[in-house]
Amino acid sequence: MHYNLSHLKQLESEAIFIMREVASQFDKPVLLFSGGKDSIVMVRLAQKAFWPARIPFPLMHIDTGHNFAETIEFRDKLVSDVGAELIVKLVQDSIDKGRVVEEKGINASRNSLQTTTLLDAIEELQFDAAFGGARRDEEKARAKERFFSHRDEFGQWDPKNQRPELWNLFNGRKNFGEHFRVFPLSNWTEMDVWQYIAAENLDIPSIYFSHTRKIFERHGMLLAESSFLKPVHGEKSEDRVVRFRTVGDMTCTGAVESIASTLEDIIQEVAAARVTERGGRADDKRSDSAMEDRKKQGYF
Repeated sequence: MHYNLSHLKQLESEAIFIMREVASQFDKPVLLFSGGKDSIVMVRLAQKAFWPARIPFPLMHIDTGHNFAETIEFRDKLVSDVGAELIVKLVQDSIDKGRVVEEKGINASRNSLQTTTLLDAIEELQFDAAFGGARRDEEKARAKERFFSHRDEFGQWDPKNQRPELWNLFNGRKNFGEHFRVFPLSNWTEMDVWQYIAAENLDIPSIYFSHTRKIFERHGMLLAESSFLKPVHGEKSEDRVVRFRTVGDMTCTGAVESIASTLEDIIQEVAAARVTERGGRADDKRSDSAMEDRKKQGYF
């Protein structure tokens, strides 16, 4: 399959420039790593940005404890392969310490609880910049975000008070206790990410490809059955051929029925899709401003 390599190279160059800017302006950056396609691309960009040296900052995963097993397995293999440092912070620890209260009911999810775990980790380890893989095409709140996103001493984001970024000049000034989220993939689309993965021949978790899994439907979403997520009230679990367009907490990440078994198949499917990849995320549907509200509180 033919890819617009000049377009991808331009996006790659921009992202590498931003990563190097962070390395020059900040004392202790960290790359937030979920094991998903965007963070996988971020790792490759970091490798290229600082080659032949190793990636000069750690990767950090905020683990809800409700992840796809395939994602955790892939995470550990990738970290080993690239020789990076991995920090894992557990939402379960935040629950045990009384920092957060676990939701109850059939729609309970730990996804929003990650915010507290993340902010505590940033404060504890004194990170002053955190790379994220968010893209502006994902969701309307993320479309408002700058490359350098200032967060106050409480980790909060103010969408109405963002700094201009003219001529690729980035203002990383901050006061003690504040930090920045940095989004090198801001100008990328889902299609760009998949084409880059194909062009770079990157490995990805198997759940991105078509496979058979126990699935049940809830509120129009196809959810994967697990030890902590089971059908109730007449919901029926059955084997279905599905894949996942996005990787996240299993309790709020919906599958799509698909026979896409190769990267080329996925690219063709994405080209024809009329729903964004986050259209299958229950956490984005809790209110019309769900993502923006979470981001203001310090979410990814």
